[in-house]
Amino acid sequence: MASDSATAMYRTRPDALTTDVGEGRPVVFAHGTLMDRTMFAPQLEALRDEYRAVAYDLRARTDRYAPGYDLWDLADDCAALLDGINEDSAVIAGMSMGGFTALRFALAYPERVDGLVLIDTTAVPHTDEERETFSELVDPFEGSRDPIPRELAEGSTAELFGETTRAEKPDLVESWVDRWATYPGAAVYHELNSWLGRADVTDRLPEIDVPTLVVHGEEDPSLPPSRAEPMVEELPDADLELIPEAGHTANLERPDLVNDAIRSFLDERF
Repeated sequence: MASDSATAMYRTRPDALTTDVGEGRPVVFAHGTLMDRTMFAPQLEALRDEYRAVAYDLRARTDRYAPGYDLWDLADDCAALLDGINEDSAVIAGMSMGGFTALRFALAYPERVDGLVLIDTTAVPHTDEERETFSELVDPFEGSRDPIPRELAEGSTAELFGETTRAEKPDLVESWVDRWATYPGAAVYHELNSWLGRADVTDRLPEIDVPTLVVHGEEDPSLPPSRAEPMVEELPDADLELIPEAGHTANLERPDLVNDAIRSFLDERF
């Protein structure tokens, strides 16, 4: 019931959970772990003249971060969001966890996907060693309503941003650290565990026969481009755009290059 209730909020109160600009073909953006919908501000601004660009907060950035949800539940949330904004289908753009969700949304709701934009994401699961490391980091915060320690927020920058960004854009990095340090521990714990044990969906990628753009930062420390390349090979209609001097949040770190890639993809394919 908790999961059903969380999904329903996307259908019944989308205005509180989204930034919705422009008119035209809808493009819906889903963020990654620790991020929120504001990470797509550069993309919404770049698209609003010709597209309906919508970014939404996933469960962990709402008051419905109760335990027991997974990526398939997040895919159901995305479907409910489309209902809430009165769209039958959309191009779904997901970054990292948002990309994990987008792939599963495309598998569960193929009739509602016009295309995909997959930013710094992959179809394969994390390794056992990575799962153990992440679990050790967040296990102490299960059930905690207190904010996560600032040292954990600061340590996360090495996973979320590339080397160039950390060196050349410290204000951008610090602004996100300040935000992360306000998150309830339980929200982060459940957010990470929604995807940590996910299954490999590579063998199902041929089912997703829609135009797909894969965008990946060349300096991604969390998911190097080599983890995206098999996904590009298995998707029936996918192109890969590597972004230089960008890490795991390529659309934030090099927004102009990512905006150009997304805009070209949309203008040419739709």
